[in-house]
Amino acid sequence: MIRGIYTGASGMISQQAKMDVTANNLANVDKTAFKKDTTIFKAFPDMIIRRINDDGVGIVPTGSYDSMPYVGKLGTGVEVNEVFTQFEQGSLQRTENQFDLALEGEGFFTVMTEKGERYIRNGSFTINDEGILMTHNGNPVMGENGIIRIQKHNFVVRENGEIVVNRDLLEEPVVGQNENEWQDQVVIDKLKIADFEYKRHLKKEGTSMYRETEESGPALPPLNLKIHQGFLEKSNVNVVRGMVDMIEVQRSYEANQKSIQTADQTLGKLISEVGR
Repeated sequence: MIRGIYTGASGMISQQAKMDVTANNLANVDKTAFKKDTTIFKAFPDMIIRRINDDGVGIVPTGSYDSMPYVGKLGTGVEVNEVFTQFEQGSLQRTENQFDLALEGEGFFTVMTEKGERYIRNGSFTINDEGILMTHNGNPVMGENGIIRIQKHNFVVRENGEIVVNRDLLEEPVVGQNENEWQDQVVIDKLKIADFEYKRHLKKEGTSMYRETEESGPALPPLNLKIHQGFLEKSNVNVVRGMVDMIEVQRSYEANQKSIQTADQTLGKLISEVGR
C-alpha cells in the first residue's frame, strides 16, 4: 500500500511535467517557426511478485512442485525520461514582406549574439540604420562572408540563399564578380544556413534560438533546403491535438490521485481496524 502511494505520486509528477510542456506548446502556437516539445516517460523496473508464506518446495510421490508460484509483475512508477523538440516542417504563410524568409526543409538561419552564433528558424527580419539585416531582437543575420549589409527594396533572396542586389545601386563594386554574369544584378553574399546530424539534442535558448551541444554535433551544410522570400513558417503545433493531450493528461493525473487516496484509505483501515 505504501508502495502504491509512491507509484501514484510518481505518475502525478510525470503528468504535471507533461502538462507544463503541452501548455507551453499551446501558448506558442502563433509564434513564427515555433517547434513543439514532446514528453517521453520511462517506467521504473517492474517487481516480480511471488507467494512468500510457503517454504518454496512441495514433495509429492511423483516428484516436487513449486509452492511459491510466480504471481505477476508489479509496476513501481514512472518518470520523465526526456523532453525533446520535434522539428517537423510548419506550413508557410505568405506575407509579401521582402524581409520575411521561410525555410522549407532542414536547416537553420545563423545569427550572431553576445554569446556567439545561434540558430533560428524564425525568418522575420528587418534592417537597422546601417543597412544590417537583423532579427527583431537586434541580432545580425550571418552570411557566408560575415554580417549581411543590404539596402531597402534593393535585394532578392534566391531559393539557394544567395542575396542579389541591383548593380547600379551598389556603393562599392564586388571583388571577383564576373562582369558577364548577371549584368544588372550582383550576388553580394549567401545566407549562412546550418544543419545538424542530431537536431533533437540542440539546446533551446532565449526566444526561438538554439545552440549546438556535444550531442548534436557541429553545424553542417543542409542537404535539402529551399528559401522562400516573402513567406514565414508557422509553428508546427496542432491546437486540436494539444487540447486532446491536455484532457488526457488531466484524466491521468486524476487517476493517479485517486489511486493514492485509495491506498491511503486502505492503509488507514489496516492500522485502525486490522491492527486493533
